[in-house]
Amino acid sequence: MAQKVPRLKLAKSLDRSLIVIFVAVISLAAMGWALLPIAGPMGHVMMLFPVVTVVYLLAGLRAWHRRPGNRLGPLILFGGFAVFLSGMGNTDIPVFVAASTIGATLILAVIVHMLHAFPSGRLQGRISKFTVLAAYLNSLLLQAPGYLFRADGDVPFLAIADSPPMVALAQWLQEWVGAGVMMATAFVLIRRLVQADKDQRRVLAPLFAYGAFAAIFVPLGTQVLSPLLDMSVETNAMLQLIVIGGIPLAFGHGILRGGFAKTGELEELGSWLGASGGARSALAAALVRALGDPSATLSFWVPRHEVFVNDDGSPAPLVEPGTNRGQVEIVLGSRTVGAIAYDATLIEEPALVRAAGQVVAIAVDRERLTVELRESHGALQRSRQRLVDAADRERRRIARDLHDGLQMQLVLLALEAQQLAKSAGSDSGTIDRATHLRQGLDAAAAELRQLVHAVMPAALIERGLAAAAEDLADRMPIPTTLELEITDGSCASAVEHAAYFVLAEALSNALKHSQATQIQVRLHVEEGWLRLEVRDDGKGGADLHVGTGLRGIGDRVDVLGGLFDLASAPGEGTRIKVDLPCA
Repeated sequence: MAQKVPRLKLAKSLDRSLIVIFVAVISLAAMGWALLPIAGPMGHVMMLFPVVTVVYLLAGLRAWHRRPGNRLGPLILFGGFAVFLSGMGNTDIPVFVAASTIGATLILAVIVHMLHAFPSGRLQGRISKFTVLAAYLNSLLLQAPGYLFRADGDVPFLAIADSPPMVALAQWLQEWVGAGVMMATAFVLIRRLVQADKDQRRVLAPLFAYGAFAAIFVPLGTQVLSPLLDMSVETNAMLQLIVIGGIPLAFGHGILRGGFAKTGELEELGSWLGASGGARSALAAALVRALGDPSATLSFWVPRHEVFVNDDGSPAPLVEPGTNRGQVEIVLGSRTVGAIAYDATLIEEPALVRAAGQVVAIAVDRERLTVELRESHGALQRSRQRLVDAADRERRRIARDLHDGLQMQLVLLALEAQQLAKSAGSDSGTIDRATHLRQGLDAAAAELRQLVHAVMPAALIERGLAAAAEDLADRMPIPTTLELEITDGSCASAVEHAAYFVLAEALSNALKHSQATQIQVRLHVEEGWLRLEVRDDGKGGADLHVGTGLRGIGDRVDVLGGLFDLASAPGEGTRIKVDLPCA
């Protein structure tokens, strides 16, 4: 059972902080509801401001709670503040009206920021950083002439002069800078989609598409769509708020589909290691939780072969440069003990992964010894498998040479002896000797055929395991029932050959030692395993440590990584069960 990661002081402190933020934002939304003219002619629009603010609040808090080290959650909360700020311009309180006028288009910059920062919460690359900076300057700096040089505006007390040309120039610049920001954003997003793998693209494509649509729709809704579609101011405002309100939902959906696992701090990871002992089955899972990356994998360094391996001893896949995967080595002292591979688009800073590696270094080193032993055992198994394959190849060669060479010569000699016995002019003594010679050659050829069959039966080579097993059962002098549920080729040839010789040895033992009157054989494939069971009704008492037959079965099964079970209580017959992996 997986061990629960304890919630320590740092995580509990975060939980309390998020509760305080929740109460504060709910209070702001309630204040907005009280101050906005809900009962006025634009009441439906006014209601949407606090509602959308709460939507941003809930989505941001959830993202922040699930990934405390990711800045996306706080960024979504900041977007909610921008929505609240823009709505307060509809009140009759001068301070709120002034703040709303200053940050009227701030939400557009926040949307651009979220698009560039998803999924890591950090801006990646100079283009993204410059574009987001331009978006904020466009929303705040180029917005300023609209109220600083407009004496008849909503906040005349902020005006320092009355200059309509300056206002017009600022608006023109704001439109063009906004267009440039959106073009740069489109370039970055398309490039990320191209570089992303199939699973990431399924998450990023709809999210980026909706975010870009929202960032374009809000400014164009008033300038283009309203005149074009003859929409009222109220309808346009409602549509804009609905589109903006969908932003945190889209990002929240992306976070869940993108596999943002709930994370704690590295302190919690260290505490968990101390409590659990760093069990192998849970160590990688704990790293996944701590990093918030479900694709993170842990590998172990085997210095003898200078290669990273998985926990089952198989070689770990290499992380190619220029891909979306990153890798950080785990170092203990001056020794490399393992590595963590992670999603570089999800975790931009390798320092976080490196810090997690330092926390688990001792546990990884301890587990590395086990993995190295497992890898050595696997190498030994593969070596023994190669020996079995080589022995089978040699069996086939010997059987072929005996059949095509010596056996054929014996047949030809027997034919010559027969011709000699029937030749005209031969005396009776010569005929008797020739007849006796032919009989001896026939007997030798028959013995040779049996030897060839024992070395590598033709039925096994030519027709497969099922036919060879039927042939064995038919040759038994006592009743033998055979139940087959296999198809030829369902297992590797070495496995089928091993199963045949195990069956042959089991039947031979039953015939020689058990005094059985009947034998039952079942051979079938189940869940990637070739399963063989041989039962007899003999006297039982078979001992694995007496004789070489049963030991030979055990050795052959062990070489292939199979399972061997013997049950032979005195007076209750003998049951042999063998399971061999088909692969």
